[in-house]
Amino acid sequence: MRRFARWALALAVAALAAAPAEAEKRYAPGVSDDEIRIGQTMPYSGPASAYGTIGRAELAYFAMLNEAGGINGRKITLVSLDDSFSPPKTFEQTRRLIEQENVAFIFSSLGTSTGVVVRKYLNDHQVPQLFHASGATFWADPEHFPWTIGWQPNYQTEGAIYGRYLLQHDPEARVAVIYQNDDAGRDYVKGFRMGLGEAAAQKMIVATATYEVTDPSLDSQIVSLQGSGASVLFNNSTPKFAAQAIRKTYDIGWKPRHFLMSVAASVSAVMEPAGLEKGQGIISAQYLKDPNDAQWRDDPAMKEWRAFMTKYYPEGSLADGFNVSGYAEAQTLAQLLRQCGDDLSRENIMKQAASLDMTLPLLLPGIRIHTSAHDFSPIKQMRLVRFEGRQWVPFGEVSGE
Repeated sequence: MRRFARWALALAVAALAAAPAEAEKRYAPGVSDDEIRIGQTMPYSGPASAYGTIGRAELAYFAMLNEAGGINGRKITLVSLDDSFSPPKTFEQTRRLIEQENVAFIFSSLGTSTGVVVRKYLNDHQVPQLFHASGATFWADPEHFPWTIGWQPNYQTEGAIYGRYLLQHDPEARVAVIYQNDDAGRDYVKGFRMGLGEAAAQKMIVATATYEVTDPSLDSQIVSLQGSGASVLFNNSTPKFAAQAIRKTYDIGWKPRHFLMSVAASVSAVMEPAGLEKGQGIISAQYLKDPNDAQWRDDPAMKEWRAFMTKYYPEGSLADGFNVSGYAEAQTLAQLLRQCGDDLSRENIMKQAASLDMTLPLLLPGIRIHTSAHDFSPIKQMRLVRFEGRQWVPFGEVSGE
């Protein structure tokens, strides 16, 4: 009897010891012992459909992760809905994700105008809007929007890098600027002017033009900008329009020093459709390893990415840097969720998003992810690249904030 009593007492003590661990489990809607259900919107159709491959790469990454057991024993279910790059549709689809699909948070939805339209709704409902796929400065405002955080370098940082480079190497340049008529476009131009300095910007920028995502082409804008006599084109456009601008600039015989925003610097989605010979010498910037760059051919991280693509996303292009981006963003989220442990409440998910200090194998050397409660800009540095042959070739040093 005494032996039985000791055994019963031991069981009771063990049960009491286990109880706090069980109590520590905190779950957001969409989270269970077996699953973490998350949502996003992507432009799988519409004028920005070239970016849709980012969502497909992320879906493939989570399929790979789930095959290996998920994160802390939980499978990741990503519900990825098409919003056609239309803000009203984004709002409708995001409400569906939160109110019907019961997701824990929104991950890596794409677009500036499409992200802004749901930012207040998500913050009012205290739903994390994680690693939004846009470089607008909107995603780094923890004081006013504590449930929203970006991922990539912001557009002002990138624009300033180009401005500083141009001021150093061609201070007498006459600059023509084309940008998308939205907050993302204005962010780029603001950063570019900051890099030049306002006095130089007023002297050097001789012409500007804008476009709407509903425009059929940029042909008339490019012809108008050529007429300004500019020797430099600062081209802030998304993939479809970037390809048009590169092609038109070449076809009319205009040969400016050409700066192209990183969000359009895709070989397969932009440079090839434009015509590789028409994009030679264009300058852009990168923060991720380029799958087309020969220096990364034998890089272990790039080999791992290619193996992933071959097995889990075989229809995806091995030449498309957007697929590298989707993979790297999904890796970042996986680390965040590991940090959460069993506290998968929305509050802790956001806390961990603001507590990152890590590198990723596909980030360029010298670039790191870091966040804090007052710093919602995970990646802050880039490196200039120039298009040569069939690839972007890095030059200069890593720079940024």
